[in-house]
Amino acid sequence: MSEMSVISWMVGRDLLLGAVDALPAETVWLANANGRVLARTLVAGEDVPPFDRSPYDGYALRAADTAAASREHPVTLSVLEEIPAGTIGRVPIRPGTAAKILTGAMIPKGADAVIPFEKTSFTDDTVTIFEPLKPGSNIVNAGEDVQRGTVLCEAGTRIDAGLMGTLATQNEVLPEVIRRPRVGLISTGAELVEPGEMRTPGGIYNSSRYAFTAILQELGCEVISLGSVMDERPAIADRITGGLTRCDALILTGGVSVGDYDLTPSAMELAGVRILFRGVDMKPGKACCYGIHNGKLVCGLSGNPASAMTNFYAVALPAFRRLCGERDCCQNMIEVTLLQPFDKQSPAVRFLHGRLSVRDGRCCLALPAAQGNEMLSGLIGCDVMAIVPAGSGPLPAGTILKGFQI
Repeated sequence: MSEMSVISWMVGRDLLLGAVDALPAETVWLANANGRVLARTLVAGEDVPPFDRSPYDGYALRAADTAAASREHPVTLSVLEEIPAGTIGRVPIRPGTAAKILTGAMIPKGADAVIPFEKTSFTDDTVTIFEPLKPGSNIVNAGEDVQRGTVLCEAGTRIDAGLMGTLATQNEVLPEVIRRPRVGLISTGAELVEPGEMRTPGGIYNSSRYAFTAILQELGCEVISLGSVMDERPAIADRITGGLTRCDALILTGGVSVGDYDLTPSAMELAGVRILFRGVDMKPGKACCYGIHNGKLVCGLSGNPASAMTNFYAVALPAFRRLCGERDCCQNMIEVTLLQPFDKQSPAVRFLHGRLSVRDGRCCLALPAAQGNEMLSGLIGCDVMAIVPAGSGPLPAGTILKGFQI
């Protein structure tokens, strides 16, 4: 394999973004659409609400009939009927009349205001008003929430509770969404033991598989475990080739450094993968190898879980968001203030994991007790990564860094 120079994490991120496209669209039942990515822009086909409606239990009436109402001179109107939600008034409102109306019901013809029950005195046949109302009082107008023809959401938006409910208001029972990427996980290394099995002397449990399963599922990917493979170039290449027939992308952990058993990059080439870059100038996460095969991303990451996850969040995550169809793929940068000092030198760009909080109007980063290539437990509960510039010395508490949420 030819030597390739180490690049910055942002250059690597952009190379991966340029190498992949969103997957094709499919339709799903609305009840199953939460977390999926919208494949086409949603334009309102009807008003919401579709008719003028009452926001209260009360009485629908003509505002003009209440113009002279006061505590001293109340106005009493005849009640023509009761209009529950989901029904239509049978008779129009005439001068001197009103209709009992319940929350959500359509405003009857002739009425232009609603007064809540608690502001009236009433019997079965009459309602007494003690204050004047203006036309339009207490009426939710047709289209007040959404007007027909309004662009409600752009393609590439992940469906959340608000969008899912909005799709329902538009009777979109089969929304078009991007197909979930099928991502295969391959673990390399003779030392790996699956959780639940007896750990052999010198063996370690395969934590990377489960950490990346969680990351990918949160992204909305379908995760396919392709098992573990020994540190043998042909065996790794065969597993890559087989995985590419089933999956839209592959992630391999282990074998990407420069030791005698670091065979993943050459195995990728043997499998026909075109290498995009090898190594990124960052810590942790420098060791990596990324390539492409017929538009499918192949990611070779460190066997150290924390190192692999750091690299993935910084470099590969935006490309996987693009595969999922998301419109805004790159991380939104924020400023974070360190709550504790960080005592190490940073000759290269360093990424710090931590927990985000807001204090006195500032975004603050609380560092875990453990930060390091192999310290997976230090990532528990972490939701942000801060970027320490190359050449930085120890950082005191209060230092402001750029970072992004993960």
